[in-house]
Amino acid sequence: MHKQNEIVKNIQSVDQLIFSKKLTIPEYQRPYKWSIKNVNQLIDDVLIHSDKSAYRIGTIVLHKENELLNIVDGQQRLLTLSLLAFELLQTEIGKKIVPNKVSELSIANLNIKNLISKYNLKNNQLHIKSRVNEFSRDEMLFFFQKCEMVYIELDEISEAFQFFDSQNTRGKDLAPHDLLKAFHLREMVNNTEKERFECVSKWEEVSDDLNPIFEDYLFKVRQWSKGRSGLYFSKEKVDIFKGITIENDLGFNFVKPYNINHFFIENYNTDGLRNIDKNQMSYPFQIDQVIINGKRFFEYTHHYAKLIKMIQNTFHENEKIRKKSLESLLNNESKISLEILKILRTYGGKNRTGDLYVKNVFDCLLLHYIDKFGTYKLNEAIIKFYLWAYSIRLEQQAVQQETVDNKAKDYKSFFRIIRESIKISDVIHRKVTPAKYVGNSKAVKNIEDLVEIFKSLSAIEN
Repeated sequence: MHKQNEIVKNIQSVDQLIFSKKLTIPEYQRPYKWSIKNVNQLIDDVLIHSDKSAYRIGTIVLHKENELLNIVDGQQRLLTLSLLAFELLQTEIGKKIVPNKVSELSIANLNIKNLISKYNLKNNQLHIKSRVNEFSRDEMLFFFQKCEMVYIELDEISEAFQFFDSQNTRGKDLAPHDLLKAFHLREMVNNTEKERFECVSKWEEVSDDLNPIFEDYLFKVRQWSKGRSGLYFSKEKVDIFKGITIENDLGFNFVKPYNINHFFIENYNTDGLRNIDKNQMSYPFQIDQVIINGKRFFEYTHHYAKLIKMIQNTFHENEKIRKKSLESLLNNESKISLEILKILRTYGGKNRTGDLYVKNVFDCLLLHYIDKFGTYKLNEAIIKFYLWAYSIRLEQQAVQQETVDNKAKDYKSFFRIIRESIKISDVIHRKVTPAKYVGNSKAVKNIEDLVEIFKSLSAIEN
């Protein structure tokens, strides 16, 4: 038995791993999502390297809890290896060369409940079944005995996540938000398994949109509102979404308001009276606030994912979808702002790269404004943001990402004004300099509708 907190690190063959009866998938793990492409790549790699003395497939990180081994990292690969082993064991050759029975495979004993995981496992199993005839006897032996994984076992879950975080920071396959998920799960060591599961479930609800949520919205708004560049969110910049840990409070004054909000919300939602009134209170997030590590970060992400979706739906072609958008919040007197929203989803050049850069600035302004002031005087805000953001389109022959970034991070930009304002009049009464329209050229074709709005508001320089 190894010492407490000591890392157990060794190399284990596939057959050592896939027949372990101790492996389990904790509820906080993401669903199994490997595609047919991933499966084919794995099988091809095994077959290509089968003439070598051994082949290192990857790393598995495990957290030892009582007598079980929770898979922290390596779940996707290990489940796929298990599926391949399952199908190989069904063949006549497989039955002879491997003494273990199919029922002894660890995957047969895993209680997988997630519907996404079940669907993908079944789909991949059918594909693997179609490829097992490519394995000769020697290649099967190579797979079970010579294919290996680096085996990491830790006693403390915090160390397991920390190891996962540090290992994958050097990798190429994880997105920045994957590292953030690992970090903030690590910060939840004092939370219950149920809370971790709920956080990961909310994360998975928006998993397909997490890259643009962070890169195109949250990162940009947090940066631009502070006068910093919003270009190129990467693994090196994930610390922007790391902050304070309530449990490690050192009594700093700036932390106290977050402490008060955190514990008030916790006590309110867990009070026995909630069983009667069924009310739940959400944390009062602000997009540019200090990040609260752990549970609140997952809630922060989910909160803004919903708000971002509402903004995106505003420009959807389907009228039914737009009923759940900003458009539904504007009244019939908001004729100009409604016309602006309509033009932005219909004008000819809306899908050009430069136009999409400008649109992203406009969307981020809406997000920042609604986050701070709600929908109060949203009509006026839309007009101001349109004139300010789309002046770039009228003034440039070609809109570059750096040009948009420079305007957004400028100390006079609307992002800085929204961040520093305590009166809504500071935003909606701010004067916007008339645009210097470059004129009708091939480079700026298909923006006639944009120009007409500027002219109707006397916002083009004569």
